[in-house]
Amino acid sequence: MQHYLSILQSTIKSHWTQPALCQYRGETLKYSDIAEILEKFHILFEKAGIKKGDKISLCARNTNRWAVSFLAVNTYEAVIVPILADFHPDNVNYLVDHSDSILLFTDSDICPKLDFAKMPKLKGIINIDDFSLVHSNDEEFTALFKNLDANFKAKYPQGLKPEDVSIPVDNMGDLAVINYTSGTTSAPKGVMLRYECISASVDFALRRLPVYEGDKLVSMLPMAHIYGLVFEFIYPLCGGAAVYFLGKAPAPSLLLKAMKDVKPYLVITVPLVLEKVYKSSLKPVLSKPAIKILSAIPGINQLIFKKVRTSLQEAFGGNTREFIMGGAALNPEVEDCFRRIKLPYTVGYGMTEAAPLLAYEGHKDYAKGSCGKKVDCADVRIDSADPQNIVGEIQAKGINICSGYYKNEAATQAAFTADGYLRTGDLGVIDAQGNIFIRGRSKNMILSANGQNIYPEEIEALINTKPYAVESVVVDRSGKLVALIYLDNEAMEKAGLDAEAISDVPENIRLTVNKELPGYSQIAKVEVMGQPFEKTPKMSIKRFLYK
Repeated sequence: MQHYLSILQSTIKSHWTQPALCQYRGETLKYSDIAEILEKFHILFEKAGIKKGDKISLCARNTNRWAVSFLAVNTYEAVIVPILADFHPDNVNYLVDHSDSILLFTDSDICPKLDFAKMPKLKGIINIDDFSLVHSNDEEFTALFKNLDANFKAKYPQGLKPEDVSIPVDNMGDLAVINYTSGTTSAPKGVMLRYECISASVDFALRRLPVYEGDKLVSMLPMAHIYGLVFEFIYPLCGGAAVYFLGKAPAPSLLLKAMKDVKPYLVITVPLVLEKVYKSSLKPVLSKPAIKILSAIPGINQLIFKKVRTSLQEAFGGNTREFIMGGAALNPEVEDCFRRIKLPYTVGYGMTEAAPLLAYEGHKDYAKGSCGKKVDCADVRIDSADPQNIVGEIQAKGINICSGYYKNEAATQAAFTADGYLRTGDLGVIDAQGNIFIRGRSKNMILSANGQNIYPEEIEALINTKPYAVESVVVDRSGKLVALIYLDNEAMEKAGLDAEAISDVPENIRLTVNKELPGYSQIAKVEVMGQPFEKTPKMSIKRFLYK
């Protein structure tokens, strides 16, 4: 297995003048531009005394400069700490400090909301929008930053050439990334990923999903999550593709416009995106009486399905070789439609702790309802007496599996079995052909349309702190978060609330809670329950009754 940074170094040299990191309708950075920016920051880091293993945080919107900032740290052998741009500023402050970061890369939107006093370990804060220094408590670092370009020119008076590019790769077992899986509580888990973890995923992707000359890809998942980071940025860039970034989560119209303009070779997304396309575009057409009749006639139905498939593919640019979904199961009705029209789709399976892939199969061999077969860099097993028929926890062990959680030994110990297998928390079976089928989730995580992981218990804990809220359950309804709340009627009466004030309580709870939540986990609606939630003997809410 080759180090992904060794592959990237070769690609930078061979694609020197070609587009690499592109802002849709904006700035394009060529591979040569990436090399120059990396070297400028490497000179700065070295002169500032930043050492291998030092932590540097990155919290900004998805842009081409986010990507090159990541690489500047990652190729220097400092540990990069990507933080979701949608996290509440207080959580960002906490995570930067918790990770022991000494630098922070951020942007003009996020920076003013942060409290520098809560991040005392920082030497400085860099705005990725223009690579300017916006805050520093270190006079020496400030002076070095002012000489960023001058120091580069002094070292490379004739400019940087391909042969000058040299990235350390004798570090496979070293810590490369700390990726926080949660930022809405005071006890987040920072997944520790080594260079070899990412190398394993990139190696697998390049073998199974080769990149060809001229390939392009649209990055729409949050890169601060490992799924978007590896599969919409690092892997395609290593393969020589041009990666286009959309910035903030785009409206559907802008997303489809970008797809038509860029013509990506892959579409990597979550099931909810294509399920929405099915409901809005495919289902209305296929449900027309005349189409239903013609679809039942052999031969003619294939012509209809081909036309529908072509129309869908053209909506995504017409150049897509495969649609890859991950993070959640695909709706069976939608999957049946995709199979009828022979859409080249597949569903994979993974998690942050696996950097991220645990299972994948190409669309030609993909088994309906599955999440693919285990990747060849990991051993995946079902903790069951009969893995083909009796559901058990999915567990994994391999070079792509994380080292544990940063500064959280208790969580690390709990995450692994005695023989070193990662406990995924997901339940499933595996058939004789090796296809993995997820049967349920021991976790209650909700996956948003743009790939964010939402943990309902954390939102519920926040709701339950509000006046008159006794208990709550947060559910996903058609991509919207709905809070089911049981209110304290006796307390409201004692407080002397009239009928109008009582009717305002649910909306007041929603508004106050949303002020404390990231944008992706905002509550869209509150439903008031007429009686307490049904519970188990242990007094846990029977969540399955409230889907």
